[in-house]
Amino acid sequence: MKHIFKEGRSKDSPVLLLLHGTGGTEEDLIPLAQMIDPEAAVLSVRGNVSEQGMPRFFRRLREGVFDEEDLVFRTQELHEFLDEAASAYEFNRDQVVAVGYSNGANIAGSLMFHYEQSIKTAILFHPMVPRRGNDLPDLTQTRVFIGAGENDPICPAQETVDLKELLESAGADVTTHWERMGHQLTEAEVNKSAEWYESKL
Repeated sequence: MKHIFKEGRSKDSPVLLLLHGTGGTEEDLIPLAQMIDPEAAVLSVRGNVSEQGMPRFFRRLREGVFDEEDLVFRTQELHEFLDEAASAYEFNRDQVVAVGYSNGANIAGSLMFHYEQSIKTAILFHPMVPRRGNDLPDLTQTRVFIGAGENDPICPAQETVDLKELLESAGADVTTHWERMGHQLTEAEVNKSAEWYESKL
């Protein structure tokens, strides 16, 4: 997968896995990494799917309706890539912290839905429930921050409520932060996630 890797202050530094939204690239969320933890390593990945020329992490059938078969395949692809990257760049796989926005947040959520211990810490900005009706793995070691919009037209507030309940039912520790700026990712939201990150790590 096309990506950028930047070493952290030390080999034991957390690794921020940056996952962009639809139409983004591996460059988009680099400034967020500086706001959240400037001493962390950074692994920023570009999605392998193209929707009318816009990079995404998995296909969708239409707005808000995921291609579940492709979602499962692409989730496995990203999961395996993380194992390969950890070996290649010699970082601790358990130190990966997913930071995703919109489509990127959804693939990060899907990692947690499908693979136990794949992601132990996640910052999800404006995610949806990746899949419904499947059994989640044990997430008792998992910590999640969700940034959401009360008036988000793309990711309805109920999606956040449902996602929080599903993650908590599997044992995850979930914190939500609400804004009223639609689907926009705000500086205040990122700052809140940085405060949460500092308190959890």
